Amino acid sequence: MIKQNLSLLAELSKVKITFAVALTTIAGYLLAKGSFDMGLALPTLGIFILACGSSALNHYQDSDRDKLMKRTRKRPIPSGRISKGGALTVSMVLIIIGSALIYFGSDFVGLQLGLLALIWYNGIYTPMKRKTAFAVIPGSVIGAIPPVVGWVAGGGSVFDTQALILAFFFFIWQVPHFWLLMLKYGKEYVDAGYPSITQRYNEEQIRYITFLWTFATGVTALMIPLFGIIHSSVITLIVLTAVIWLVVVFTRILRKQTGQFNPFYYFMRINYFVLVMIIALSVDSLLR
Repeated sequence: MIKQNLSLLAELSKVKITFAVALTTIAGYLLAKGSFDMGLALPTLGIFILACGSSALNHYQDSDRDKLMKRTRKRPIPSGRISKGGALTVSMVLIIIGSALIYFGSDFVGLQLGLLALIWYNGIYTPMKRKTAFAVIPGSVIGAIPPVVGWVAGGGSVFDTQALILAFFFFIWQVPHFWLLMLKYGKEYVDAGYPSITQRYNEEQIRYITFLWTFATGVTALMIPLFGIIHSSVITLIVLTAVIWLVVVFTRILRKQTGQFNPFYYFMRINYFVLVMIIALSVDSLLR
């Protein structure tokens, strides 16, 4: 029973996504602080739990559409493993705990940023994605906030140029990441009543647009060492190599497809790239 409840909580919390959010918070903290210490524990845990609460709230908000899509119909609410009221209660508890941890681990600015991410995701992006296929662009602001929370917790200012460049990088990469998902699951989204870019553009056009956003992701990654966010020449070389690899891989998306196009292949490659970036950014502080 305990194992089932933990599994249900993990699914409601979308732990694979929220864990990645916590990693970006760690990266922001280490870059601002310049060293590893236990000061990162509370803000990182706070962002993780707050993101879990936000994800659980999203399950509550999207449950009517989730039951219509093959990809999501087995989620906790549509499958009947938890009621909508139960999911809402879990989300509220997690949001309160996460907010308190951010406040005590950072400061009021960190708490404001965390709550901004919550409001932006559940109050702006979630309703907006029912109205427009381009909701992902303003919605990507959500992923830009956690590293700034880490930066502030590490002693930096939310208005530091380095913090803004870091946020810009984590904003840009999410757009091609999401549109590749649309190429794979676009029909399901349309059938569930969501507007999709697959209704606006054909596959070839979406592949070209995705390449441009991916190229922009590479450019913003190169801005990180350019603006002095990282200092190690080794890490700078790793970033440069990763950017070259990403662009080379995605040039294939521009070729005329002779067989069935597999967007998930590219979806995973851009995820690998961002994971390498997060690790590289985190390690930089240890090499100073």
